[in-house]
Amino acid sequence: MNRTTHGAIAAGHPKTAQAGQIMFELGGNAFDAAIAAMLASFVVESTLTSSAGGGFLLAYTQEKESLLFDFFCQTPRVKKSLSEIEFYPVNINFGGATQVFHIGRGSVAIPGSLMGLFEIHQQLGKLPFSLVVEPAIDYARNGYQITPYNRVTFEILEPILRASHESKKIYLLNNELLNVGDTAYLKDFANVLEELAKKGIQEFYQGDIAHQMLEDMKEGGYLTQEDLHHYRVLKRKPLNLNYRGYQLLTNPPPSSGGILINYALKLLETVDLSCFDFGSQTHLKLLATVMALTNDARKINYDNYIYQDNIISQFLSQKNLLKSQNKLQQTINKYGSTTHISVIDEHGNAASVTNSNGEGSSYVIPNTGIMLNNMLGEADLNPLGFHCWPCDCRISSMMSPTMILKEGKPEIVLGSGGSNRIRTALLQVISNLLDFGFSLEEAINQPRVHWEKNIFNLEPTEKLETLDSLQLAPDTEIILWQELSMFFGGVHGVRRKEDHSLEAIGDPRRAGVGIVYST
Repeated sequence: MNRTTHGAIAAGHPKTAQAGQIMFELGGNAFDAAIAAMLASFVVESTLTSSAGGGFLLAYTQEKESLLFDFFCQTPRVKKSLSEIEFYPVNINFGGATQVFHIGRGSVAIPGSLMGLFEIHQQLGKLPFSLVVEPAIDYARNGYQITPYNRVTFEILEPILRASHESKKIYLLNNELLNVGDTAYLKDFANVLEELAKKGIQEFYQGDIAHQMLEDMKEGGYLTQEDLHHYRVLKRKPLNLNYRGYQLLTNPPPSSGGILINYALKLLETVDLSCFDFGSQTHLKLLATVMALTNDARKINYDNYIYQDNIISQFLSQKNLLKSQNKLQQTINKYGSTTHISVIDEHGNAASVTNSNGEGSSYVIPNTGIMLNNMLGEADLNPLGFHCWPCDCRISSMMSPTMILKEGKPEIVLGSGGSNRIRTALLQVISNLLDFGFSLEEAINQPRVHWEKNIFNLEPTEKLETLDSLQLAPDTEIILWQELSMFFGGVHGVRRKEDHSLEAIGDPRRAGVGIVYST
């Protein structure tokens, strides 16, 4: 019998975290726990993520090797006439902000989540896949109770969940959304997982499931057999950052989140934050300015050159940074259906995995319980405009699974959901930890802000007495939220303390859960 493993996991749902804990109980490593948790999230967080979505896993092994697995969605190899494409807008209301997304079969990009999980398990897993997939099968077949946060996501995404018959079968009962305390089942998905455990990943990309998906995509969609056949998981060297003497690892280009966080940190590093009172007017103004300058630099120097080999050196050039830093010194003188899992174990293995289905396309592969992504319908992921994507390219993402290293070993593992708020959420939590010395729980729970398109969103803070006292550019619209909100991301993190004990903290904005397992 395997010895149990001491480990910690933070995730967005109790059963997601429990799936990882079960792997520790069975003697699995951090990667077994991360994969089991991710599979479970496809069941219990199915409005946020999916086996037909995409994501990234940042791995750090006990051999001190780091690797970024990119299994995010890919653009199709061939375009069709727009008259052949099913692609339409839906308005999603988050309570304090409304965002337009596009769904339909024409919003579906090539999915990568399942292939990513299989490849990571083959390379880094310790337990048999048949064991790793068991918790997800159990939750799907025997049901799970709808939590208050599940219900919130159902309400927000109701226009999408009601858009197809197969989707209604999953999320509605008697034409009403499942409510808190109801039991939800994904029995068709349980059958799919059992088949995948027996036959392997080819069943999804080449078998009966693929055949049904592609038949349906002939009308209204882009995907073809060639798209599925040629999809590959990419392995990248993580982006290595240095901030105030700390080493950080995160997601490299062509994804956008990591390099934009790096740019913002390089701006913050020019400021002595010990002179700032956390949450004060000057601190909030600083954050707004850093976010605005990063956005401005991105518009000019990033999106058009994202696939060039030297994008990092170009974007982080001394010329670009100096221009932004000068502006900063002069100044001083919505949601996103994404979920994150952070894991660390006693042996020094660590995994930071972020996965998303966008908001979902509304198309569910019949008799599988699997809703496909709508990555081609998210404006944030299509900066050149809808249907203007280059063919057969990895889509750029804001997902930024991140690790903070101490003496060459992972001390803190972080990541977030939240669409284009991912990078600003992580920027603030990293600064809270490294600049202000907050504990992991304090760093995650502190109020956040987000600046974009001259709109400055703020969570409530006691130190801001009136909005009038917050002096920003005259054309800035200020939106003060009444409570902590999922709009500002969901940072789930784990930490190895100085005494070698472990802690795990989930973000309350997204009903996060942290579990530390020890014998």
